[in-house]
Amino acid sequence: MPPPPPPPSRRNDSKASAASKEENIYIPSFISKRPFYAGEEGDDATDYLEHQRLRKDKEDSDAARWYDRGRKLGPAATKYRKGACENCGAMTHKARDCLQRPRARGAKFTGRDIQADEVVQDVRLGWDAKRDRWNGYDPKEYSRVVERYNQLEELRGHVDAAAAAAAEAGSKGEDGEEDAVNGSKDAGDKYAEESDMGRHQSTATRQLRIREDTAKYLLNLDLESAKYDPKTRTMVDAGATADRAAQLFAEEGYLRASGDAAEFERAQQYAWEKQERSGDTGQHLQANPTAGEFHRKQAHDDAERKKAARVKALQDRYGGDQHVMPAALRDAAVTESEQFVEYDEAGLIKGAPRASAKSKYAEDVHVNNHASVWGSWWSNFRWGYACCHSFVKNSYCTGEEGKQAWEAAEKQRTGVDLIEEAPGQEDEKEADGKAEEEAKEPPQQTGVKRSREEMMGGVSEAELDAYRRKRAAADDPMAKFLGNDELVR
Repeated sequence: MPPPPPPPSRRNDSKASAASKEENIYIPSFISKRPFYAGEEGDDATDYLEHQRLRKDKEDSDAARWYDRGRKLGPAATKYRKGACENCGAMTHKARDCLQRPRARGAKFTGRDIQADEVVQDVRLGWDAKRDRWNGYDPKEYSRVVERYNQLEELRGHVDAAAAAAAEAGSKGEDGEEDAVNGSKDAGDKYAEESDMGRHQSTATRQLRIREDTAKYLLNLDLESAKYDPKTRTMVDAGATADRAAQLFAEEGYLRASGDAAEFERAQQYAWEKQERSGDTGQHLQANPTAGEFHRKQAHDDAERKKAARVKALQDRYGGDQHVMPAALRDAAVTESEQFVEYDEAGLIKGAPRASAKSKYAEDVHVNNHASVWGSWWSNFRWGYACCHSFVKNSYCTGEEGKQAWEAAEKQRTGVDLIEEAPGQEDEKEADGKAEEEAKEPPQQTGVKRSREEMMGGVSEAELDAYRRKRAAADDPMAKFLGNDELVR
């Protein structure tokens, strides 16, 4: 039985390459199928595995591109051209962007020494190429480093040879020969880099750490524990109080405050201040401690001498020598007392009278015959004097009359005095004649005017009910019998 024919190809065989003429049916679909993020394949695509092949991106080719520094377009012009640089005569830049030395008279006016035009390149780089610190680096520049290293090696060889010759000529025994050999081997240790202190330090000495000496930042890795500052190599925060790191912090704090630590801090501060004021680095505490201590002691003695001279001058001018206590008696004076003082939670002495807080301004200053200060009285959202109820500041006090005037004004403002009394009798004789008639008539109520607040507030239900009961209807047939005790026949 003949084998089955191969499946029909999805590509155009005329355009297919040698790698994609036939599709391999044994390649899994997750490899041969083009993913969605790789883009859609066009109609003229011949390689069905194009998304699997290594492609050289355009950014990779641009990564090697850089500005061609110093490249010229051609020979320099012989005559100044319009629009060129006024300083050097090149057409690729203006006078403000010219990198040539500024001339007293530019090429525009002299027409001499005209420079050639530079090659202006527009290098378009990708995100990575812009941030590549080695982009544009010329490996040929490293040849200078190699040459310098070779020169140092050659000089080192000459020094070793001279030292070996001197040791061989001066030595007479085996010990001398061994010292020369060792000296030639250890001569390289002298060529050490210069440190920040300004002196050469040998790199041959190894900085070893014993096994029991644990680093401070490894004592406790908890974020809430004592924190280690790598710059100062000290613990900067106590943090927790029950761990080993906190104990180390307390121990370091005790060591800093004990012994000569405080004196060392003062010496260091004096050296720094002296260097900042005068710029003299000869009193460096680490580089020259003897000179630094000598100058610090000398400055302290001078200050004490000046202080004593100033005190003596004051005593000579104003006296007071008889009141000066001897130094021995002053040192032996007892400053303690047996008076018992108890403090409360606020830090105040219990039982002591509380003093009122004072401000920086003058208090209890009475002006213009006032008995109180301005602001001692408040009414209707205004401040005034409590002695006369005056709202005018710096006014003269009117005393009780001012209070009465204010009360009258308030009654008039609020409408308290708007009460009309009952009208009096016109004539006493008429009153005597009509006494009996008035006795029969019902008593009339005193007319009362409503205040402004009552008028603005409206009529209440109780007042409306009382009005309905008291009013006399005009069409009521029994209204004329109201208040009469006579019987109707």
